[in-house]
Amino acid sequence: MRPRPSWQVRLAVVLAAVTSVIALAGVSPASASVYNSCTISRCADARTARSTWASKGYPTSAGWYSWTDGRYNYTGGQFFNREGQLPSGATYNEYDVYSRARGAARDAYRIVVNRSTGVTWFSPNHYTDFYRL
Repeated sequence: MRPRPSWQVRLAVVLAAVTSVIALAGVSPASASVYNSCTISRCADARTARSTWASKGYPTSAGWYSWTDGRYNYTGGQFFNREGQLPSGATYNEYDVYSRARGAARDAYRIVVNRSTGVTWFSPNHYTDFYRL
């Protein structure tokens, strides 16, 4: 009969396994890519949304707003730039690109507007990447 490993050895094995699982799961700080122009698909849609939101004065309160196609679009209010991917020191607001029925689930397409300068960023994947419009 083989002797059981000590509790220290068992603990080391468990900690190594947990560390491996965390590494495999990709638990690490978020990192977005920021581009100075927007030439990917859907940039035209983001520009149209920017124009429509601008005509509404870029509302700052989160909520549903009537849209030009008879449906609604949502703004989530302030975007806090927690990961620091966009230029710091600015106040940003985030707006959905695509309209839908009021109350419907939101998709991943957003524009983020610098309230001072009006510079607008398009994120087609919920803040993983930013493209300047």
